[in-house]
Amino acid sequence: MSKRILIVEDEPNIIESLSFLLDRAGFDISFEQDGAMAMNRVLNLTPDLVILDVMLPNRSGFDILKDITELDVAPHVLMLTAKGQARDRQTAEEIGVTRFMTKPFANAEIVAAVQEILA
Repeated sequence: MSKRILIVEDEPNIIESLSFLLDRAGFDISFEQDGAMAMNRVLNLTPDLVILDVMLPNRSGFDILKDITELDVAPHVLMLTAKGQARDRQTAEEIGVTRFMTKPFANAEIVAAVQEILA
């Protein structure tokens, strides 16, 4: 059974590229574009990994990360953001992110990170 990944991202081009790359690598991909709906998707899909943007419509990625870490069985979270400031990374790490990466990212780098996290 392939690992499930939920992409929570509001940029269609990033969703499309991540979906293509990770599907080709053998993962089962779903996505959500609205921050307010993200936790419903997490609870309904029970993904192994959530790729989470920081800046989302209607709800911050940091708020979603807090909710995810409070689950009894929390999925891994790879926070992927254009906001690469040290403070954002520190905040994500304090909340409990599995890994923090900045955009733009290399295709091989994101696939390798996902494979490492889910190994």
